[in-house]
Amino acid sequence: MAAYVPPGWPTGVHPPGSTDFEGTAVAWLLDVVPPDYRLYGVLRRHPVALATMARHHVAACVQGARQGYRSARTELGGALPAHGVDAVLAAYRTEGRRLVDTERAVDLVGRALRGEVFSPRLRTEKAR
Repeated sequence: MAAYVPPGWPTGVHPPGSTDFEGTAVAWLLDVVPPDYRLYGVLRRHPVALATMARHHVAACVQGARQGYRSARTELGGALPAHGVDAVLAAYRTEGRRLVDTERAVDLVGRALRGEVFSPRLRTEKAR
């Protein structure tokens, strides 16, 4: 029976408990953080530390994208035509969704590296 992975689990990362879960998790996390993080052997030796640093990094990126979105019209309104500002806002929306998805995936991988076991949840209907 294959290990269960929750919605939002990153593509390419093997399920927890499977062969090379840790190796694929480390490789994926290193793709999430800035390239210079690869210089620190401690992050490969201690994947939980890498996941923690990745969580902080991605959270900062989400915060930065949100701030950029909120201030784009003010900061760029005089420098770009209206359609240019609209295109920048569209890019922020797309990138923001990607970053939030990445933030969730980093959280899931970090929890799995700490030993959390995921199991499917039963869906219940909402009371009317």
